[in-house]
Amino acid sequence: MSANSLASSATLEAELSFLLAACSEIPRQEKTDRLRQLSREPVRWKLLFDLADRHGTRPLLYQALVDIEDAVPAAEMSALEQSYQTNLHKALFLSRDLIRIVDRLAALGIEVMPYKGLALAEVAYGDIALRQSGDIDLLIHPQDLPRICDAVRELGYTPHLNLSPAEEHAYLKSGYECAFDGAAGPNLLEVQWAIQPRFYAIDFDMDGLFRRAGTVTVAGYAMKTPSPEDLLLILSAHAAKHVWGRLVWLCDIARIMSFPTLDWSWIESQARTLGVVRIVRVSMLLANRLLDAAIPPAAQASLGEKTATIRIVDALVDEIQSRIASEASFNVESLAYFRLMMRLRERSADRLRFLQRLVFTPGPGEWQAVRLPAALFPLYRLVRLSRLAARLVRT
Repeated sequence: MSANSLASSATLEAELSFLLAACSEIPRQEKTDRLRQLSREPVRWKLLFDLADRHGTRPLLYQALVDIEDAVPAAEMSALEQSYQTNLHKALFLSRDLIRIVDRLAALGIEVMPYKGLALAEVAYGDIALRQSGDIDLLIHPQDLPRICDAVRELGYTPHLNLSPAEEHAYLKSGYECAFDGAAGPNLLEVQWAIQPRFYAIDFDMDGLFRRAGTVTVAGYAMKTPSPEDLLLILSAHAAKHVWGRLVWLCDIARIMSFPTLDWSWIESQARTLGVVRIVRVSMLLANRLLDAAIPPAAQASLGEKTATIRIVDALVDEIQSRIASEASFNVESLAYFRLMMRLRERSADRLRFLQRLVFTPGPGEWQAVRLPAALFPLYRLVRLSRLAARLVRT
């Protein structure tokens, strides 16, 4: 977000309250009544729409405003409806390409799994039009990456990275995604063999994700997607990585939390295995505070913590909620960001792994900054250390 596009929390307080009400997990009539009450005060509609756009929630805002359409200026409602239709058209375009890609890879015997974007829109909202469309995200098995690159090239997609064999071998271990540009624009396709870069030290069992997968239907085409339990953990980890900076990520989590058949005992067990109990709890509390999302009793029982830990989580939620309200962004290469990532982990072993991997895991940035012969490839760890130290000094 640029400085020119942001305002202080005081300036946007009314618009943020309106947006939170529109996205809240409360009964429809109660939401309508709340929005009508808020609309009695002056609403700067353009600022509200821009705020919704930054938070990825324009479609949800439109859905909510339809019920109080008479309280919205006609020109503003027309503009919002137009953006809703534009998003729907993009979702349909991406659906076509998603089906084309999945179909092509299936014909080659390559297993893939959509898990954000369109698939998540269907799972969480039951409608691809209710989530802002950006790109196509596919989970893959790492050994399939070379064949997938060849296959999607034939469909008109060009990868961002051109790696040597040694770099590709290392990147499959340390990285997590490969982005592709399409004929309709950049970054239209991302294939991921891990949920996050390795240095975050949250090591999801990717084979387990595929084994536990459910099925979702996108534009009439059935395809695999992670189970709701896995999705809750994945979405929480993703939101934490970005410090819960966009409201749509909490909307997604709130929707998944509401599923009545979630196995909270399994979620608790898996969260403890991954060391992300604190991250999941922060996600749920933020959804509860900002969106009135109910935390099920089974979740409270499974993910309950000792008093000391509760205080830590509450302090983190207060801090992050304040940042969301003020639209303060984190420099993800700053010492403050790395410290927060460590505070979000409940186990000292995970904090240590995070630090070790952060410092000593080179990637494309290091390979492009310094060209070393294959025999000296291990020395990229030192390049990583020096570049990281330089960035921290600058911040």
